[in-house]
Amino acid sequence: MSDLVVTERTKVRRRAARGRYDRDTVYAILDEGLVAHVGFAVDGQPFVIPVVYGRAGDRLLLHGSVASRMLRTLRDGLAVCVTVTIVDGIVLARSVFHHSMNYRSVVVLGRAVEISDMDAKVEALRAIVDHVAPERWGVARTPTAEELRATTVLELAISEASAKVRTGPPLDDDGDLERPCWAGEIPLRMTALAPVADPALAPGIELPPSVATYRP
Repeated sequence: MSDLVVTERTKVRRRAARGRYDRDTVYAILDEGLVAHVGFAVDGQPFVIPVVYGRAGDRLLLHGSVASRMLRTLRDGLAVCVTVTIVDGIVLARSVFHHSMNYRSVVVLGRAVEISDMDAKVEALRAIVDHVAPERWGVARTPTAEELRATTVLELAISEASAKVRTGPPLDDDGDLERPCWAGEIPLRMTALAPVADPALAPGIELPPSVATYRP
């Protein structure tokens, strides 16, 4: 798997050593994340919209209602910036200046294209659903023709992108190392709690393994 080509727009400048340009890292972050923030500007007004998403190979997949201003705007070829961030820990330093977070993030730039072929559209929706809840597509009812017509699906090539990763302890100044102040990391993890059944669930329907063992 070839590395991404570093461009002037994706090159990490602040803390450049944290930049990652290999597809393995970028794809691993995208596959673990659940929410993407989609940034775009209309008539000089910037917007950043949180969305669920999926990935199919080297394509990022977005979907929503045909009435969505974001999707209607993006399918017309407007430049877009999609960001996915996973926070791994709070880093507490001996000085407030060096407090930080451990994180993994990806930025994807480009222009989205609408998926109009119905078979390709269904496969893209399958990728989005199974990204959020693995194996769910094969259990729940699939979209009707009317529901497909009411849904817009866009794909964005993961060709101009980069990741940025911070790990490890605080980076205090040498003069602060003897300060009597606790320093270190508070690790953070997203965890799934016990599933809660729909009150309208029909009797006798057992919890499926994919839900019982769900891990974000």
